[in-house]
Amino acid sequence: MSTNGPTFKSDDKLLASNHPQRNALSYKVTSVLSASFADAEIRDALRTLDDNGVQNSLETRRNLRLDVQKEVIECNTGIVKEFGHVAEQLKRIGSSIASLNACLEAMRRSVLEAHLENGPVLEEASALLSQKHDHETKRELLEAFNKHFIVSEDDLNILESTAEPTDDKFFIVLRRVKRIHADCQLLLGTENQRLGLELMEQSSRNLNNAFQKLFKWIQREFKTLNLENPQISSSIRRSLRVLAERPTLFERCLDFFAEAREHVLSDAFYSALTGSSRGHEQDSMTKPIEFQAHDPLRYVGDMLAWIHSAAVSEREALEVLFISDGDEIAKGIQAGIESEPWSRVEGEVFDGQKALGELVNRNLSGIGRSLRQRVEQVVQSHEDSVLTYKIANLIKFYRLTFIKLLGPESSIVETLSNLEDSTFRHFQAIMKGHAISIHAELSHPPLDLSIPDFLDETLTQLTALMKSYDASLTPATSKATDFQPVLRNALDPFLAGCDSIAKHLEEPATSIFSLNCILATKATLLPHDFTTSKLSQINETMDVHTSQLIEYQHAFLLHTSGLHPLIAALAPLSTSPSDTLKIPSLDPFQPQALTATSQILDDFLPSALLDAMDNLKQLSSVKMAEDITGDAADRFCEDFEFVEGRLEAVDELVEAAGQEGGEEEGRVSLRTAFPRTSGEIRVLLS
Repeated sequence: MSTNGPTFKSDDKLLASNHPQRNALSYKVTSVLSASFADAEIRDALRTLDDNGVQNSLETRRNLRLDVQKEVIECNTGIVKEFGHVAEQLKRIGSSIASLNACLEAMRRSVLEAHLENGPVLEEASALLSQKHDHETKRELLEAFNKHFIVSEDDLNILESTAEPTDDKFFIVLRRVKRIHADCQLLLGTENQRLGLELMEQSSRNLNNAFQKLFKWIQREFKTLNLENPQISSSIRRSLRVLAERPTLFERCLDFFAEAREHVLSDAFYSALTGSSRGHEQDSMTKPIEFQAHDPLRYVGDMLAWIHSAAVSEREALEVLFISDGDEIAKGIQAGIESEPWSRVEGEVFDGQKALGELVNRNLSGIGRSLRQRVEQVVQSHEDSVLTYKIANLIKFYRLTFIKLLGPESSIVETLSNLEDSTFRHFQAIMKGHAISIHAELSHPPLDLSIPDFLDETLTQLTALMKSYDASLTPATSKATDFQPVLRNALDPFLAGCDSIAKHLEEPATSIFSLNCILATKATLLPHDFTTSKLSQINETMDVHTSQLIEYQHAFLLHTSGLHPLIAALAPLSTSPSDTLKIPSLDPFQPQALTATSQILDDFLPSALLDAMDNLKQLSSVKMAEDITGDAADRFCEDFEFVEGRLEAVDELVEAAGQEGGEEEGRVSLRTAFPRTSGEIRVLLS
């Protein structure tokens, strides 16, 4: 709608001419002019006028209100008509709802009637469904129970039938049956124990049959088992671990194995000795010990070396068979003891290494019997004491070796110990017989008083014996003690024979001969530490004979020098003045006798030591002869000092008495008649 200025001016004039309506018109014009076109309602009103195509004319402006009101009325009329149609539709909907409500009520009554009629059926169906659920649960439990506790016929056949192999399937079924047997204890804790008892009884029978099958299978395998094969079947090792759960069967199996191995090793030992088996089958690859070892010592040594090698190989093979899997067998045996409480020994704990040693020991028992027979035959057929002792020492060496390998309680160690004792007894018998023959043929000693031939031979044998003993494995702490029986049998009787010979001699020949024998014996024993005790005894005996020779040499010096009468005369007197004054009146101290004694002494001194050494020229040790003579000379010097001191004491007392009594001078003093001094004597005898 468009507006312009001239139009509004003409309207204002019309309004002004109409006085009654002037104020109202002015108000409207003012309100129109003051209205803002930014007002949304004004804009909407103007937009509506434009949409309706209203022309800005006088008529239009006059009829605008009426037109608008008319249009509003027409719109309201249309709306009323439309609402009338709506009211009719609502009436039809209301009638439809009423009919639906009636139908719904009828259906509700029908449903209630049907519910009343079908209620018992539904309750019965619910009960049946509950029973079905219970039966399904029981069926599942039964299937699970059968699956866990019931063994199929096929599995039982694998477990018990000897026609079936003992393979992985067997051990799988066995493991399952053992688990069933263990789980039966849970069933015994329920109210109804009958099922648990029956299943436990059945599983026990199955297990016993299975272990019997396993036991027989192991026995068959042991018959063809080759321990020399480094690849021992793992199935046997596994079978032994499982069988260990039955200690009784396991022990019987070990007994069978030990018996079989004893036979095999005995046959192998016989083959090694003779080159043929007990079935007279020749083995061209074997060098028979009996044909190769001509020396008895080598023969015994080869047999012992073969047995030691066999014992080591047997132990290593059995370690692979029984010990290589750790303590599995020990665990199995412990489990078996718990299942067989009647086989339990109080305080006994299974020791794998000890059991292994016992098994090896049982396997070697047959060899031990054969060894004992042959060694005793060899020992009894020889009368060589050195050879016999070397054999005894060799047996001792291997006895100590076997103790380290198998323990001190093994039968082979016991056999070797008995052989060692019997061989040593034979050695003692030989030495005793030899000593008896020597004592029966004792004669005079050699002219030069050297050791007799039998002692020389004895010391040669003793040297060989000590070399053999020194090479043995005897512990250092007991070496000296263990060799004492050898010395008592191989040395003491012959030293006693030398003493018997010496008894028929006179001094110094007795002591010289005894010392020569002792010195030769000492030189033989000295290089070895284990003869210390015997050397101490010999040194004591040697000291006795040395003292006797010193006494003899001392007496020789006293008698040869002429000093003995003086010593003998002075011996009863004391050192008191009264006894001292008696000395000049004694015959040996008369001036003439004393001068003669002094002359004898002067003649003796230049060759005194040479003459004394000539007495000991047959003593084998020159140094010992010199020491003995030197000790005798020292004692002689001490005796001379004693005589010299007594003579000087006499002269002093006599001189003092002469001065007091006024006796005549010119009396010859004892020192004048016997002028030698102890210093001169020591120089001449040094």
